[in-house]
Amino acid sequence: MALPRGALSKACNYTLTLWDKLTRFPEYPELELSNNLAENSMRPVAIGRRNWIHIGSSQAGPKIAAILSVVESCRRLKLPVRHYLAEVLPGLAGRPIQCLPDLTPAAWVAQHS
Repeated sequence: MALPRGALSKACNYTLTLWDKLTRFPEYPELELSNNLAENSMRPVAIGRRNWIHIGSSQAGPKIAAILSVVESCRRLKLPVRHYLAEVLPGLAGRPIQCLPDLTPAAWVAQHS
């Protein structure tokens, strides 16, 4: 039995408020259940964060995160980053936004294997 104001009750209520998000993965099989691969691949960036102080822009963080996400996805898929970017970037500006999911490293590998 969980008391209404107890820790277990609070944890259950918190989980129930996020239930839709927690059960999203069966609808989208491309979603991974764990972010351990992403966390571990970003560790060198976190360790070397002091080397990045020169960036200095509040907009730089999200841009670097997006770039590193693509790079680490390529590494995980054993896809040469330079080859992937050389194929994807040249026509990127002229594509509709609906095509972007087809250009992720995982989708690109699936299409070209």
